[in-house]
Amino acid sequence: MQAGATPLTATAVIAAAGSGERLGAGGPKAFVELAGRPLLAHSLEAIAAARRISAVVVAAPAGAGLERAQALLGDYPTLEGTVVAGGPSRAESVALALEQVRTELVLVHDAARPLAPPALWDAVVERLERDPELAAVIAAAPVTDTIKSAEPGTQMVTGTVPREGLWGAQTPQGFRVAALRSAQAAARAQGRLAEATDEARLIEDAGERVGLEPGPAGNIKVTTTDDLLVAAALLGG
Repeated sequence: MQAGATPLTATAVIAAAGSGERLGAGGPKAFVELAGRPLLAHSLEAIAAARRISAVVVAAPAGAGLERAQALLGDYPTLEGTVVAGGPSRAESVALALEQVRTELVLVHDAARPLAPPALWDAVVERLERDPELAAVIAAAPVTDTIKSAEPGTQMVTGTVPREGLWGAQTPQGFRVAALRSAQAAARAQGRLAEATDEARLIEDAGERVGLEPGPAGNIKVTTTDDLLVAAALLGG
């Protein structure tokens, strides 16, 4: 950013339309309680506390999920909030939410990562601001476990994958909106948008540059009941 220039702000898009089936929640994962509040509320609190986020769009489950998400947004009046119905896949949900974004930058986040701190959101925006050659910056952590490969559908090891240079992708993931929309359109035209497990993959496939912003170890993804216990312990610590 040039001296005297107005700092850029970004819109947060929260993918919150997941069914919660693997969590055994009996309902949408975004509304499962962690420390007495829905998972989604924890992310909204962090976004509201971040300095560089001015608006949020939540892709929520259709039906009652839309009303519940809108009610949670009401607790954060400083945020310009919008709720949209999610699509048939995570990637489609993000694309639908992106239609509502009016800022130059967007940060895509999973409601299943309730512990991403405000400083991480700001760091992703600031990295994009500093390096105009980057189309995206994603929160990530270096892989520390030994990684084994296996035959598909089996539990038989076929080799050990060198972990040097490997990072585990997290969210939030920040993008220049124009680059992400272009990458989504290309993937949709090729019939592979729904296959994307994160938006950074779409940017990579488009040949654009993606930067890494180290995320804290506590920025875990809640997928199982054990993950909920870990997240609760981290909050209580």
